[in-house]
Amino acid sequence: MAPSSSQAALSPASASTAARNAVENASYVFTSESVSEGHPDKICDRVSDAILDGILAQDPEARAGVECFATTNLMMIGGEIRVQGGFQKRKMEEIARAAIKDIGYEQDGFSWDRSQINVVVHEQSADIAQGVDSAADEDGEGAGDQGIMFGYACDETPELMPAPLLYSHAILRSLAEARHSGAAPQLGPDAKSQVCMQYENGRPTGAASVLISTQHADGLSQADVREIVRPHVQNVLPKGWMPAEDKFYVNPTGRFVIGGPDGDAGLTGRKIIVDTYGGAAPHGGGAFSGKDPTKVDRSAAYVARYLAKNVVAAGLARKCTLQLSYAIGIAQPLSVYVNTHRTAEVDEAAISKALQEMVSLTPRGIRRHLQLNRPIYARTAAYGHFGRAPEADGGFSWERTDLVEALRKKFGA
Repeated sequence: MAPSSSQAALSPASASTAARNAVENASYVFTSESVSEGHPDKICDRVSDAILDGILAQDPEARAGVECFATTNLMMIGGEIRVQGGFQKRKMEEIARAAIKDIGYEQDGFSWDRSQINVVVHEQSADIAQGVDSAADEDGEGAGDQGIMFGYACDETPELMPAPLLYSHAILRSLAEARHSGAAPQLGPDAKSQVCMQYENGRPTGAASVLISTQHADGLSQADVREIVRPHVQNVLPKGWMPAEDKFYVNPTGRFVIGGPDGDAGLTGRKIIVDTYGGAAPHGGGAFSGKDPTKVDRSAAYVARYLAKNVVAAGLARKCTLQLSYAIGIAQPLSVYVNTHRTAEVDEAAISKALQEMVSLTPRGIRRHLQLNRPIYARTAAYGHFGRAPEADGGFSWERTDLVEALRKKFGA
């Protein structure tokens, strides 16, 4: 079939511009959710990562894959580790109880001091260790597993994160801070948020609706909880972005007293979309918590975010998705894919090549560049692994934008 006269008239450059304008002119509602540190799955993530931190503090070259399951008055901790000097199961139990206490669970159905905690962690498989340790590569370390990992950044917020997820996280962090400080003692640890964001011309313009479900003390009415929650939504959302009153939902069931693992079982690694980009970008499927950084599910997802964020921060694109793929026991990635969603004038293949020249994408190269062999992971377990500020001790090192100047120089941006 021959192209129409209008199609034939478009040069490649003008076709790209037309496609980009179509994206920018889109109007729609997009939704993301978050869950609090006291959500059953997040308790398990926190315990897994707290144990990982303990192991890495003892042996920076340790290997760990720690998983947790929690239900009424019971937590099971399993997985595999390899750590110089060993790591006692009693110590893992102590770390778990301290994490649960810090979150704030001291209730009849789940308590830091009374719940049963069973630890059944064992030594890492020798077959997996061999594949990681003996890679025939100049970096001398293979990937800890096969898989695909994605990183993403966009210019919707100063943090270069999708707006619906960023504000979903921020609302719950505000509620948690008020609970921990004593400003809102009526709230419990378990909570969820959901922000439906209105977009006009491809840009976020306000919340079409906001949903908050939060555990609370017995005796509080739905109206009471609504007024406790309201300022934490108003103070987080930009001015004028609060939804209409009938689109502001708080505890729609009317009551949320029983929470945490007593109300619903929890499992490590079950909130991977909450942990990453809220559905605004693809996900390879691998969870993060409890995994040491030889496992590319974690480290490669971190470096992919780091690279995508630097591309957007350098002004090369308004959006950037970056995919990496790995094979177990092989150090170099099998593929590196960059997609700027038609928001850049710079050639994507050139961006991909430049990024690979700047950062080694082998597991060891990633660990060295981002300094991941440190006990920095428990803090990532709630409110997102991305969109956080880099910290002085190396936490959230993948949020640095230290490649910006080199990228601008490379491409004359």
